[in-house]
Amino acid sequence: MAPDDPQRADQEKPMRLQRILARAGLGSRRACEELITAGRVSVNGEVVRQLGVRAVPGADSILVDGRAVEFAPAVYLALNKPVGYICTSSDPEGRPRAVDLVRGVPGRLFTVGRLDADTSGLILITNDGDFSHAVSHPSRQITKVYEAVLDRPPTADALQALRLGVTLDDGFVTSPARVEPGPAPTGVTIAIHEGHKRQVRRMLDALGYRVHALRRTKVGPVELGDLAKGAVRHLTEAELTALGRREGP
Repeated sequence: MAPDDPQRADQEKPMRLQRILARAGLGSRRACEELITAGRVSVNGEVVRQLGVRAVPGADSILVDGRAVEFAPAVYLALNKPVGYICTSSDPEGRPRAVDLVRGVPGRLFTVGRLDADTSGLILITNDGDFSHAVSHPSRQITKVYEAVLDRPPTADALQALRLGVTLDDGFVTSPARVEPGPAPTGVTIAIHEGHKRQVRRMLDALGYRVHALRRTKVGPVELGDLAKGAVRHLTEAELTALGRREGP
């Protein structure tokens, strides 16, 4: 579905060419720099081979391999992902994707990190590759909060084990987590800053618990709140600032 309020579009101002190409979905900034140095990009009819050239999105004619580049203003969204949707840009099996729930937003979108198909809740969506990389990078240690419903109430020993760190099935030892019982009678709330595949489920499995339901409720400063399942909203300027969005040209 379409977000309630349109994201404020970038003003028409000169931007580095590689940033424009990356925003158009042509790859990371580094990959776009390689397009430029290979002589595959032209601006207003002139081939550009040097980095540092700037152009005005929507005003200058930008071509890659002779094809026009469509610039998309930056979009930063929060989605309440339902169970059954996968977090990938393409899927040969044709399964429903989280980005398919976003309507009315042009350009290529992708999720910031992933939630597995069986996990619901908060996922960030953007078309800004630099932002996605920065938020997802382990060095940032951005906290993610999950609510799990288990097959039985967690014991005090299990809660303490989660707080100290758990050895997963591949030998990886998790960092200490912030853990509280509830809110469901058989539930537990877990806050971690790591992002290993299916980590919360594997932590609980290592302690002998089956997870009946798992939902992510927070990513850094962004909270799921009362956002309905399948609904989307734009991140606020305060949230973007707290997440460390770069505004460089």
